[in-house]
Amino acid sequence: MIPTATTKVCDHAKLTLEPSSYAAQAGFTWPSEEKRAAAATPQGRTSSTLSAPTITAFPAPLVLPEDELALDPKYPVQSLRSWIRLKDRNHVSKDRGTIYVIEPPSVDPKAKDIQSWIRPANLTASSEHEAPKTQEVIDYLAAFYHGMSVKKLPVQLAYTTWEDKKARRGSPSGYIGLNIGSECVRIRARVSKNTGIMFQKQLNLDDLLDAAISLLPSDAYALLLLVSHDIYESDDDDFACGRAYGGSRVAVVSMARYNPILDEEHNVDGEHAWPASHCEEFIRSCASEPPKKRKKQMKNSPMENGDCFGPMYAALKACCDLPLLPSDPSPSGLWLARVCRTASHELGHCFGIDHCAYYACSMQGTASLGEDARQPPYICPVDLAKVLRACNTTAELRYRALLEYCERYQDVRHFRAFAGWIREILFTQYAVPN
Repeated sequence: MIPTATTKVCDHAKLTLEPSSYAAQAGFTWPSEEKRAAAATPQGRTSSTLSAPTITAFPAPLVLPEDELALDPKYPVQSLRSWIRLKDRNHVSKDRGTIYVIEPPSVDPKAKDIQSWIRPANLTASSEHEAPKTQEVIDYLAAFYHGMSVKKLPVQLAYTTWEDKKARRGSPSGYIGLNIGSECVRIRARVSKNTGIMFQKQLNLDDLLDAAISLLPSDAYALLLLVSHDIYESDDDDFACGRAYGGSRVAVVSMARYNPILDEEHNVDGEHAWPASHCEEFIRSCASEPPKKRKKQMKNSPMENGDCFGPMYAALKACCDLPLLPSDPSPSGLWLARVCRTASHELGHCFGIDHCAYYACSMQGTASLGEDARQPPYICPVDLAKVLRACNTTAELRYRALLEYCERYQDVRHFRAFAGWIREILFTQYAVPN
């Protein structure tokens, strides 16, 4: 079990940039530097002048207990070469070059009970945060997939009641309707498995994805449907946050579980969210290692003394300048950051990008919301090569666009940290002054 944040603030004195000690127990082997370097080349080969980037910029996957890679340590890696050779990969073209985003469906005034499902059962009006705005997500995706056109699809979907003639009179049918313009499609709805602390009802992810497919414009490369309601995929699931049908070029992301007000219920350690997820003491505690004996106590931490360098430490220093929840100045910004990261991840599958095991990367698989919070917003060098090739852009232009976006939200720890990481990358790799 990953420990939750306490009232004591960790100083994050040192970062762990290699897999945790638990990774070996789980059977995970981190690809060698040579293999990582080769994986980012179209030929899949290394040369005497080729090396993997420093781990102070792109560290290894953490692989903590109950993480996705701990549960499936042999998950196959996808190199740039293997991605290029995918037979069923969707290619960006002149006729299919736009990513569309659909804002969360509204609710028919005659179906007010459906609207009530959006609010968690343990949430009061006084503790509500502002949900992410669709345009904010669109702007992030336009920077993340720089070179692509990202637009809001000009259609307003709406949930409504569904009349099931086969249902017994007086009993719930288990369905609601989704008006998508020319027709109303049926969406399965079920009582949440944990009604007492979360949401009253959940909507079926597969049904929402099918509806999204029917709305795919002819000029779309991919389409993302945002939803405010909690969702589930199979009867065995407690909930889901998102899914992509990569071959069909559609994805659905639910914003419901990313509300910071639910962090305690989901065992999300806000103190050790990225980049502090690589904190050495935190990693040791998660891997059940005895604490390291510290040498003579220094007046300040190594980070404060300037003894730690690189993009990861720049990110950590930037985010530590702001307070944590519940005094975080922008919990709504944290909510936005989480939705943006998942939206970019799911759309990555529409580009044919598989889950990553080369580095700590935004394209990693996720087994819990706690793990989700510990993963970075950046993509690793292997997946970056795929995105640059698909979007026909350069790394520097993409980083500049992301930095411009992050600088809008400097009161949000996540975006502030990402901006610090990007500035250091631009400085070290492209000689752009900090």
